[in-house]
Amino acid sequence: MPETPGTPPQPVLRLMDLTRVHGSGATEVHALRGINLDVFPGELVAVMGPSGSGKSTLLTIAGGLDHPTSGRVVVEGTDITTVDRKRLAALRRRSIGYVFQDYNLIPALTAAENIALPRELDGTSARKARVEALAALEEMGLGQLADRFPDEMSGGQQQRVAIARALVGDRRLVLADEPTGALDSETGESVLALLRSRCDAGAAGVLVTHEPRFAAWADRVVFLRDGSVVDQTVRSQADSLLTGQAADL
Repeated sequence: MPETPGTPPQPVLRLMDLTRVHGSGATEVHALRGINLDVFPGELVAVMGPSGSGKSTLLTIAGGLDHPTSGRVVVEGTDITTVDRKRLAALRRRSIGYVFQDYNLIPALTAAENIALPRELDGTSARKARVEALAALEEMGLGQLADRFPDEMSGGQQQRVAIARALVGDRRLVLADEPTGALDSETGESVLALLRSRCDAGAAGVLVTHEPRFAAWADRVVFLRDGSVVDQTVRSQADSLLTGQAADL
């Protein structure tokens, strides 16, 4: 629904009392405990915390890749925990860009084809999808790799192709799970600059990272421990608090 002047913006992503429990009885593990989080248009939120704190679980549930034990996940007004698989797949292709830790590129497709495929599945013509894919690769500094297959690229190059795939098109929500893990510092900064610019243009972004210098690009930093939100800072506070918080986690 279009927003009228004076109407507060609606969150692109809303997590409501989200829980995720693995196993049962003696083996029960609470990955998420009552998470509430809104991410608005134009906002980049960084999620930090130690290994096992629930960061990646939060991201996979927010992206519709896993189902919560309880709670709601609302993306652009649609509760994705209640829709069927076909509608969920369509919503993810249209609205959600996801950067995985392990790239998830299709080995039999070239870099350009990997980027173009989700757009084609969503109804974009093959020609337009390729043009968009080539532009995304150029933005990543990988224009010369358009017709290479994943096994012909380094890990860092594959990661940048995966990031280009997540950013191509008009997706309103970008979820990035350690997107700079395979990148050198300079390339990592350029990737964060691209993610920041996408959010400045109106998208909502969630970034999982262990690196305070990358979290500093965010408008807000959320700290998780044992599946719960233990602290949040906004940009005006983040620069002074990030280093100390990250060291404590």
